[in-house]
Amino acid sequence: MTTNSDRPAVTELRLSAFKAHRGASFTFGPLTLLAGVSGTGKSSVLEALAALGRLAGGEELAEAFEESGTVRGGVAACVPHGAQPDAEGRRGFRVGCTVNGPVGPVRLDVAVQTEPELRIVGERLTGAGETLLTTALRDPGRRQVQAAWHTAGLVPVTRAPLPDDRLATAMLPLRVAGRTDGQRLVLAAAEQVVVALRGVFPVDPRPHRMRGPVAVGDGMLRGGCDNLSAVLRRTEGECRIRHAALVRAARAVCAPPVQGLTVIPVSGTGTGAGGEAVIAAVDRGPLGLVPVDRLGDGELRFLALALVLLTGPGVLEVDTPEGEVPDADQVLTVLADGLDHGLDRAQTRELLALAGMAADRGHIRLLGTVHDAAVADGIAGLSVVGFERAPLVPAQAAERVAAGMR
Repeated sequence: MTTNSDRPAVTELRLSAFKAHRGASFTFGPLTLLAGVSGTGKSSVLEALAALGRLAGGEELAEAFEESGTVRGGVAACVPHGAQPDAEGRRGFRVGCTVNGPVGPVRLDVAVQTEPELRIVGERLTGAGETLLTTALRDPGRRQVQAAWHTAGLVPVTRAPLPDDRLATAMLPLRVAGRTDGQRLVLAAAEQVVVALRGVFPVDPRPHRMRGPVAVGDGMLRGGCDNLSAVLRRTEGECRIRHAALVRAARAVCAPPVQGLTVIPVSGTGTGAGGEAVIAAVDRGPLGLVPVDRLGDGELRFLALALVLLTGPGVLEVDTPEGEVPDADQVLTVLADGLDHGLDRAQTRELLALAGMAADRGHIRLLGTVHDAAVADGIAGLSVVGFERAPLVPAQAAERVAAGMR
């Protein structure tokens, strides 16, 4: 995995039946914006991909869709609007994705039952012209599914029970020996999907949580960016080229003068060991250092999002397979819902320019939502998917979602 095309990356999301989406598919490039007014389903696309990322990291179904807060409304809200239970009282939803990488395009599709019990009732992994993995719920009374994966040896398929609350694809490395060509293909395809999905990083900067002191050791940037100050301290000392790029971006679109970004030690806060903490500050030259607690929400959101786009797996708190895949071979997919929220046009366009630079390096991909597609006018390499409001259509009986993969 040494070229951009060889790095596993999510290139398509399928929402066969998820919230307001039915039979929908979305193709993603390195830089993709979903544009439209509120209530058109843009956020649902990001939520589904974020939840798949958590499943790929080994989380249980309830944690990925319900307890994490990844999906607004939890699993109940994932069921297609208007879907009625089938004869057995079952309802659910279906999502899937395609991941490109060394194996070629690999498709993952998952059927989830939400009622009467939350469980994965079907999963399919396909690639290289083969069905590599299927699971099916055979006995509703048991909390497991029957899995079958490609072997291509003396026995063409291996079967075994797996838990019904976790992604089977993520468990394959623990169950497949890799002795035959078929098994090795299954492992390679599963790894490709898991690596790409674990590289999904939802970011939602919360300015009101970014204004206080932060412990100096809290140097892995979280999705809420509340520890921005500690991460800026780290990048200033460790990543001078990227830190300089952040300063240039801030100088271009933030209130002048901006001569630099640094941190101010703060004592006695109890935030870190011995009260050792810092707060980020803008160096305004003759005006002195201005702590970030005095900046506007838009400026704080811009700094946080720019920092995300200029860093990578060594700085972002993302569940990448550390030690298994070198940073140089990973692609992070940044999910920015409401990318333009609180930002003016110049700030949004500067972020998109930074995202384009990061995408050209092959380590960062951006999937964001905006209200106005015009903000992307003239930006090279940017794909825009327009969303419009559509009337809700009553679903058929669970649209056969809960019946599994058919």
